Amino acid sequence: MSKALYIAEKPSVAQEFAKALKINGQRRDGYLESQDSVVTWCVGHLVTMSYPEKYDIKYKRWSLDTLPFLPREFKYEVIPGVQKQFEIVKGLLNREDVDTIYVCTDSGREGEYIYRLVAQMAGVHGKKEKRVWIDSQTEEEIMRGIREAKDLSAYDNLSASAYLRAKEDYLMGINFSRVLTLRYGNSVSNYLNTKYQAISVGRVMTCVLGMVVRREREIRAFVKTPFYRVLSSIALEGENFEGEWRAVEGSRYFQTPYLYKENGFKEKAYAEKLIQELSVNQPLQCIVEKVERKKENKNPPLLFNLAELQNVCSKLFRISPDETLKIVQELYEKKLVTYPRTDARVLSTAAAKEIYKNISGLRNYEHTAEIAQHIIEQGNYKNLAKTRYVNDKQITDHYAIVPTGQGLNALKSVSLTAQRVYETIVRRFVCIFYPPAVYQKVSLVTKIQNESFFSSFKVLLDEGYLKVATNSFAKRKAADAMSGGNRTGAAGNNGSDDADSDNGKNGSDDSSEDMACDSRLLAALQNLKKGDILSVDGLSIKEGETSPPKRYNSGSMILAMENAGQLIEDEELRAQIKSCGIGTSATRAEILKKLVNIKYLSLNKKTQVITPTLLGEMIFDVVNCSIRQLLNSELTASWEKGLNYVAEGSITEQEYMDKLEHFIRIRTKQVEESNFQPYLRQFFDAAAVNYKDSTAKTGTKTAGRTTAGTSRSRTYRKTADKK
Repeated sequence: MSKALYIAEKPSVAQEFAKALKINGQRRDGYLESQDSVVTWCVGHLVTMSYPEKYDIKYKRWSLDTLPFLPREFKYEVIPGVQKQFEIVKGLLNREDVDTIYVCTDSGREGEYIYRLVAQMAGVHGKKEKRVWIDSQTEEEIMRGIREAKDLSAYDNLSASAYLRAKEDYLMGINFSRVLTLRYGNSVSNYLNTKYQAISVGRVMTCVLGMVVRREREIRAFVKTPFYRVLSSIALEGENFEGEWRAVEGSRYFQTPYLYKENGFKEKAYAEKLIQELSVNQPLQCIVEKVERKKENKNPPLLFNLAELQNVCSKLFRISPDETLKIVQELYEKKLVTYPRTDARVLSTAAAKEIYKNISGLRNYEHTAEIAQHIIEQGNYKNLAKTRYVNDKQITDHYAIVPTGQGLNALKSVSLTAQRVYETIVRRFVCIFYPPAVYQKVSLVTKIQNESFFSSFKVLLDEGYLKVATNSFAKRKAADAMSGGNRTGAAGNNGSDDADSDNGKNGSDDSSEDMACDSRLLAALQNLKKGDILSVDGLSIKEGETSPPKRYNSGSMILAMENAGQLIEDEELRAQIKSCGIGTSATRAEILKKLVNIKYLSLNKKTQVITPTLLGEMIFDVVNCSIRQLLNSELTASWEKGLNYVAEGSITEQEYMDKLEHFIRIRTKQVEESNFQPYLRQFFDAAAVNYKDSTAKTGTKTAGRTTAGTSRSRTYRKTADKK
């Protein structure tokens, strides 16, 4: 009797498939078997690319004479630590009674790669191979995936993309790490007073290093600029609010050189002079020049993709992207949420049709039981497909991360942080079934003489989705957080570093926030009309100063990587970005982790703030002098886009490989012929002054130390490459 073989990526996933298939057979060594089915598993990767010395022993020694290393055919080998499981899987794949293989590895590029390598090494031939593609590990979804499994050949382009990604990282890592180490490794080790220093570079990690180092240097070079704003304190029916002076057209200071920006002076004396000029006529009064009233809707945010979830968890829980991925992967494997390694922030049309099941299950979740019941009773979910939260065109492999509504008993077995991450995902999900939050906005322009003062007010009229958005463990209501914290919002911004400006701009000198507004003041404002005269209690000067760009934290770095080096916090704008990011949702956290592990970057576990190390800055300088293109985020993103083109079938595997090999040949030769040793010392010195502790330990201040030395050697003893 012929049997079907199901091969999963992990033992825990294989167990879920066995449950769904009702396989009650005996568990064997490395697999489960029943009368008609066999379920087995990998343990992550079973096969990897061979080191260069496996091609020829001459490649074991790092030498310029053997570069560039561009094999015609690539060699692969079984990872020694998992040899036993590979042999078990190989035997099962080639068993005579197995006629159909269901590939159940993770539904993505890396999962595809894991199976293809195993099948390649196992020599699978003459079997029917089907690909199971699922969005969650619920029994229902597993069975749907098996029923609708396509021939594995339908995923050949994705497989080609996966192989190319691995080859690209392998070839860039080996060639560029070797050539840079041979040319400049001694320059770095001599400066740091260490025995030797390999220079580890990669397609993605070097670009990320560049982003962090550039940001750090922007901060160092930043010079704070003081500025002085003039504020009016206006009385209205027993209430009081502020107006901010701006040098708009008609002002005596319009476009004068005394201004820092239109809302402030470079020198305090000019602010004092303006107050003196406006205070001539007493008592002080202002006239209402313009009143605008409008309602503003704020829609629920889009659903979580992995990058957005990692960013939010970094802020809420101060955990790294790597920790967030581990947690959400655990939640996925316990059937609580859908597939985590996704770039999409919307649902598919097919998922929207079945969304009732997800909501219904949440009636059994303590924090959303009443919310889920309300959604069902109102029937809000029925028109979901017509909203912005469903868009098949914005989905590649998987839709957004949402709760399945199942597996709730498993919540007791996960950590408190994991439980809170789950609640965060659930809250984001239920929000989309609620109406927008509604605000009343009032914009007011008052005049004293010919000088204009601006006030802007915002009050929450209807909480809408905000009433369900706040986590049970939060200290502050979502409505409070969204409506502003004080009465002097716009005019009271003092330019402190507390402003949430993480985009590298000097955000704190721009006072464009709306003032919070209570009901009494709002009622008084509603009665205002043009030409009304109001009393001014006084004019004052508010001093502020520009602030430098903020350092990346682990969450904002993930967002910046997702958007090809741009930190775009506004979700509407991010949704418009069509280019691929740096790395993928599955790899970004691991890249950050590696940069920390090799001590190029430092991660503050308490704040999640990322900074470069002295070594990291030195590597940056070496790469910046020799292969600057590796630091270019747009170029790095373009390689990722090229891989997507291969997956889509827009370009061939060979076309991509030709461009890759050409790039490696040109850049390797460029480094071989370079000689930047004489210039590196000044760059290293400039960085080292910011690391006094590091320089004291490494002896970089030793007199007469050279950065050249033996860096021109054509060989380098090193037992293994950085992949």
